[in-house]
Amino acid sequence: MHRYLLYLVVLTGVIFACQPSTSVSDSSPAFPREAHRPLYHFTPDSMWMNDPNGMVYYEGEYHLFYQYYPDSTVWGPMHWGHAVSKDLVRWEDLPVALYPDEHGLIFSGSAVIDWNNTSELGSKDHPAMVAIFTYHDMAGEQSGKNDFQTQGIAYSLDKGRTWTKYTDNPVLDNPGMRDFRDPKVFWHQETQQWIMIFAAGDHIRLYQSPNLKDWTFASEFRGWGNQGRPWECPDLFPIEVEGSGVMQWVMIVSIGKGATNGGSGTQYFVGNFDGTHFTLDPQFQKGLKRDSAYWVDWGKDNYAGVTWSDIPEEDGRRLFIGWMSNWQYATVVPTEKWRSAMTVPRQLELIDTKSGTRLISNPVEELKALRSDRVTLSKTQTLAESTGELILSFDLEGAQEAVLGFVLSNGIGEKLTVGFDSEDNVFFVDRSQAGKTSFSKAFAGRHTAPRSSDNQQLNLHVFIDRASVEIFADDGRTVLTEIFFPNEDFTELEILGVDQLVEGIKYSLQ
Repeated sequence: MHRYLLYLVVLTGVIFACQPSTSVSDSSPAFPREAHRPLYHFTPDSMWMNDPNGMVYYEGEYHLFYQYYPDSTVWGPMHWGHAVSKDLVRWEDLPVALYPDEHGLIFSGSAVIDWNNTSELGSKDHPAMVAIFTYHDMAGEQSGKNDFQTQGIAYSLDKGRTWTKYTDNPVLDNPGMRDFRDPKVFWHQETQQWIMIFAAGDHIRLYQSPNLKDWTFASEFRGWGNQGRPWECPDLFPIEVEGSGVMQWVMIVSIGKGATNGGSGTQYFVGNFDGTHFTLDPQFQKGLKRDSAYWVDWGKDNYAGVTWSDIPEEDGRRLFIGWMSNWQYATVVPTEKWRSAMTVPRQLELIDTKSGTRLISNPVEELKALRSDRVTLSKTQTLAESTGELILSFDLEGAQEAVLGFVLSNGIGEKLTVGFDSEDNVFFVDRSQAGKTSFSKAFAGRHTAPRSSDNQQLNLHVFIDRASVEIFADDGRTVLTEIFFPNEDFTELEILGVDQLVEGIKYSLQ
């Protein structure tokens, strides 16, 4: 028999955004319980949401903008929704930030603080928050043009509460590419210029600017990674490889089709950036074929994720959040008032492994603020709420069971199984019997990720929130995110691979 350790974390009464300037618990009369509405993941109050946009930190607030259609629960003319948080856990939903105009819809993009007033849109004492986004001219697309996507900017001088479009938009015209979108902008200190990375069909383009208004083409990155199209929502940022003192650059690229478990997904590359060109690191390329990929998240439901800009140097973390859905079925999932949620915020890190340099991710430390007291748990446990956090640790040496993990179930025979299959050496999420699946043939199934560690200690850190599960395995070396829709809340928890009582910890929001 193998050894194990289990913690059960039950998050109850968690507060999240509901309406402007107000955060209330799910049980509040102002916000009655809705089927599948999560407790501690950000969701819009109502209507459609997809990609996170414009994440930036400024004066004690984490800003989360997002693709938003305020008139339907199905994708439509895109706006930028807006929420802020002081702790990455509780979110205050604010009014819509950016609306479509004569140049087009407001597609995905980023935001920065122009500390040195290079744009002259603010001042050094009162820097502007500048949003950079893709204009999508729907009429131009429908007429058969290829240059219907351009890049525009807007600025705010009141912490993102109100916005002014730049009078000379667009700041970057389209050279004739049908997919020319999703700019992520950052300041490159070594060359004293702004860098814009964005997606162009099946490759990445990089531009440079001294002032956020005038952009010059710098280089392309193409020919590596999963070639599923379209490439979308790229990001580029430096991270120090853990314990080495060596700084590397990470490029993130999402793909709309062809990810490892089908549909949408987000891949990454590790390399070097000199202010003009991004080149792959030889250690990262070990075993990487030109049409293969390493994934930020192996699950079906983490897409278009990017990182926060302007995190204070004394913090130093690279913080990430993704859209918790998949384009195979995002528009038809069985929610009524609202559509889709964001993942929990995560910290990204680089580590050296036998296979090369790899990106790992783990939930942010701020989520620990939801924890409280201790309890004793058994192999099977009745849950008051299908929302919580599990921390399981198994010693694989001498293990007899083929599957280690857990099952969530309800009284009508529905179940979600999560774990590690030692025979195939894969982590998995099986949602084939987890409730509603008829809305899409692509939804039900058992989705897997290969284990990259050979450590005999196997760890699973799992976040469950009514209709989603996020698994951080082996300290973040393998991550899977999946959504599901039971017809009744899951109320039973069974731990697979244990046969006696275990000590645990129960957590709740105070």
